[in-house]
Amino acid sequence: MFDVILYQPEIPPNTGNIIRLCANTGARLHLVKPLGFSLEDKQLLRAGLDYHEFATITVHESWAECEECFKERRLFAVSTKGTQQYDVVDYAAGDVFVFGPESRGLPAEILGSVVKQRCIRVPMVPGNRSLNLSNAVAVVIYEAWRQMGFCKGE
Repeated sequence: MFDVILYQPEIPPNTGNIIRLCANTGARLHLVKPLGFSLEDKQLLRAGLDYHEFATITVHESWAECEECFKERRLFAVSTKGTQQYDVVDYAAGDVFVFGPESRGLPAEILGSVVKQRCIRVPMVPGNRSLNLSNAVAVVIYEAWRQMGFCKGE
């Protein structure tokens, strides 16, 4: 299916919601340290309900370690600075989506390492800063999954 990478996530309920989303869509979740919370955080666990056991979650010590796992795969950086609107891309099983921390988004070095056409954005009303992280992940994953016919595949 798909892989979702949260680079240095900061807000436990957002990550909890994304754990639940991944469990329900078959996406695998990757968290890149440092995390802004403990994986035992009560807000994280509450937001994820009892879906933690149904989600595939991997924690990476660094971006370099995480990136190495996906060097042969198509990686999409999701950012307000993206040049391509998320819904005009043709997604495929195995695509990887990376999202930045809530307070600052993806750093320039990650954005710069991704092919320009794979820096995607979710449109917003002009003048607004960003969507909630868990909402942005849901929008992108459901579009990619829709394109796959809502089939679970590798």
